Amino acid sequence: MRATGVMRRGVWGVFFGLLLVAGTNAAGAVEAAAALILHNGRIVTVDIAFSIVQAVAVREGRIVVVGSNDAALALKGAGTEVIDLKGRTMIPGLIDSHVHPAAAMTEFDHALPEMESVEDILDYVKKRAAVVGEGKWIAVRQVFITRLREPRYPTRAELDAAAPNNPVLFATGPDCSLNSLAMKLSGIDRDFKVSDGGPGYAERDAAGELTGILRSATRYVKVEESGRKASEEETYRRTVELFRDYNSVGLTTVGDRSATPASLDRYKKMLDHGELSVRLAASYHVDHIGTLESIQNRVRAAAAHPLRKPDPMLHVIGIKMFLDGGMLTGSAYMREPWGVSKTYGITDPNYRGVLFIPRERLLPIVRTTIESGLQFTAHSVGDGAVHTLLSVYDEINKTTPVAPVRPCITHSNFMSREAIDEIVRLGVVVDMQPVWLYLDTRTLVQQFGYDRLRYFQPLHSLFEAGAIAGGGSDHMQKIGSLRSINPYNPFLGMATAITRTARWYDKPLHLEEAISREQALRFYTINNAHLLFKENEVGSIEAGKFADLAVLDRDLLTCPVEQIRETQVLAIYLAGRRVFERP
Repeated sequence: MRATGVMRRGVWGVFFGLLLVAGTNAAGAVEAAAALILHNGRIVTVDIAFSIVQAVAVREGRIVVVGSNDAALALKGAGTEVIDLKGRTMIPGLIDSHVHPAAAMTEFDHALPEMESVEDILDYVKKRAAVVGEGKWIAVRQVFITRLREPRYPTRAELDAAAPNNPVLFATGPDCSLNSLAMKLSGIDRDFKVSDGGPGYAERDAAGELTGILRSATRYVKVEESGRKASEEETYRRTVELFRDYNSVGLTTVGDRSATPASLDRYKKMLDHGELSVRLAASYHVDHIGTLESIQNRVRAAAAHPLRKPDPMLHVIGIKMFLDGGMLTGSAYMREPWGVSKTYGITDPNYRGVLFIPRERLLPIVRTTIESGLQFTAHSVGDGAVHTLLSVYDEINKTTPVAPVRPCITHSNFMSREAIDEIVRLGVVVDMQPVWLYLDTRTLVQQFGYDRLRYFQPLHSLFEAGAIAGGGSDHMQKIGSLRSINPYNPFLGMATAITRTARWYDKPLHLEEAISREQALRFYTINNAHLLFKENEVGSIEAGKFADLAVLDRDLLTCPVEQIRETQVLAIYLAGRRVFERP
């Protein structure tokens, strides 16, 4: 199977590691001692055999011995740091295939409370109005109504009551709710119509009056940010803080799935200053707006970026675009109609969501990307978007093999048996977010029914077919692994993938698609390493690879399943250097 094939690539790492260990003189003495030895542990290597060993020795940032205590301690020298794991579990440093580090700036101006209900939102708006003063905008973003206890937008009247003298925007992406003053300042009145050729409309009540809710039209809101703007140095420092928080939950590598020139420059500065505490694989953001020629030129510019040169710490691997809308906003592009919905504001029984890039336009963009040697990925939530992207990969594959650039589908929440088979045949990789199942199952079942979600995040089917799927978070806002939008705690992700249980829902969602604990570890280690072109460097504990290691407070393979999400990281090593230690 292809997943096994990925693991076989680690054999070359083992061979290289044996060469490192084999540096001996004529008398057979080892020429160089290890810099670090971790022994007396339960070390889950995630190699092809999923071996469990006692000890690891590290030299010059790379693993040189994986095996018994005696084998590792044989490399002890006068300057070797020796760590007794005292039976604790150690795993490879974890990998998140999909983050947005700009999330570090969400609370730069002020802290945001948890918002789990409409009442929480209105309370925040009221308190914020007292802080900013009359006339200033109040914006609440990315608090998705599908994740509220009562899944609905705050009404125009409710927002008016909370802040009658402030314009208020409650936005979940392309959809939003406005109070009366925000509508007035944005020029949205009874005669409002979308006129820019894009999607969207203003919702109206039975009498034809505007409700304050805009569907796929947030771009019309003339919001003015009221908070203080961060300097580049402040942005740099908060991003460093975020990456250190990533370390605290076991992450040593992440994929920035929407990198910009400014963020890449920032990461390079961190690397040069010795402050980059995670490895970064970056997908360059390319917007779908503009002429086809201009988009293709942006793709070629990404291919020519200096960071395209492979570097174990910082590397541009491809581009990222947005193919469809989202399941949280009722705009994911589906093969079958969504169905009429009060929650999502869907009145057309034939509505299937929004496809931002028509197939005939997508094809030359993807072809240019692949011919430039870049990985293409696109935000593709609905099964209609997934099948559209797969059909494009298939057409290109007839003349140019696509597998070498590891074409990707980002999110790929709604799938089908046919899609899984195509993914395997074409060598496509999948970047998925299991915590979405944890947070959103209740609303999705209400909307689609249980049976239609049979192939929602079908991880078991993907693994069994030999596909390579990796676990991500799509972290968008806040620092804090469980308070963030979306949570980037990988242990919550693993627990969800193993149990398929969800918040506010009383049974597992299609338990037949649950994966084993071993598969969940692969999901967040070696599989993600493959997605990010790093499987020969990280993702497993093997001789020759970098010593990216995580020491845990419990054994993920044997602890009660309900305790997996509570796992604490005790220490993190990046290339053998300790970058985090729990007090």
